[in-house]
Amino acid sequence: MTSRLKIGVLPTFDELPSFHNFKGCAWDVWGKDDELGTINLLTPDVVARAAQEEIRLGRTVSLNWPIHFPSRPVFGRKIPSITTFGKYGPTIPVRDDIIHINTQSGSQWDGLKHYGLTEHNVFYNNTPAETLSEGEMELHDPSEIDYLKVKLGMHNWANHGICGRGVLLDVVRYYTANGEALPYDPWTTHPITVAELGAIAKKQGVEFRQGDILLLRVGFIQKYYASTNEAKADLRGGPEKETFAGIEQSEDMKRFLWNNHFAAIASDQPSLECWPAPTGTQLHQTILGLYGMPIGEFFDLEALSELCQETGRYTFFFTSWPLNILGGAASPPNAAAYF
Repeated sequence: MTSRLKIGVLPTFDELPSFHNFKGCAWDVWGKDDELGTINLLTPDVVARAAQEEIRLGRTVSLNWPIHFPSRPVFGRKIPSITTFGKYGPTIPVRDDIIHINTQSGSQWDGLKHYGLTEHNVFYNNTPAETLSEGEMELHDPSEIDYLKVKLGMHNWANHGICGRGVLLDVVRYYTANGEALPYDPWTTHPITVAELGAIAKKQGVEFRQGDILLLRVGFIQKYYASTNEAKADLRGGPEKETFAGIEQSEDMKRFLWNNHFAAIASDQPSLECWPAPTGTQLHQTILGLYGMPIGEFFDLEALSELCQETGRYTFFFTSWPLNILGGAASPPNAAAYF
């Protein structure tokens, strides 16, 4: 399924209407029945241009951390359980797996049902929270799906695909390329500013264009590999341990994300935005709730960083096909970069 929305000249952030006390409401841009949000920007022309320009070497990189990690998820999410077994006993060469995970315990897209405007109790496109179903999603007939059970679900992005030009802003390499230490700890509250992102893009020779999928390497996974098992386990120590670097909560950041008209944004951090966020300032509310823009977290960008450095290219063809979860709030991304 491809968006059939005709994309004209898009309004700037300051031209968007407000929703109560929130500036920058993009619901009218995409239409009152829309369930794709900024994925509408990934038109056939945008995807075709990205594929033609970016796939030159035939080299590919997975952007998915193994679903086992982190082995002790943050924010109180379920510990992944992956069981593999011989279906007819250990000596018969037939095996199955059983996987129990929270779709946001590791590499993930936050969907439109994940986070809304908490002060006003609505999700994207002014959808009242109480109108969305919850509980066991028992569905039997694919041709008879109750729309209210699946509204704003991940299946919309899964059927469309999140494919286009990817752009990596390698914050870690920007600061450490000449042997310097990273000037912040990815596991502590630290804001990444608009000015920093602009400086990194300039140094990498990147010019953004409408529909780009923006990836930020901030350093969580790099530090995870370098840390002891005790330090890894300690991340699950509750809110006082859930402190992470991420993009700053500011009006300038909201403008940056909207005015560049990114189709999606992701990072290698547990939270895209600096965490914890001051009460009422959570960017998830604006990015998901007002823009309809996918938020990716725990993307494994280590190998991508190396290939970008090797090739001198920080743009590439990006694909992501989330799990087709009818009514799902989130999904592993199943993402890759192509050079």
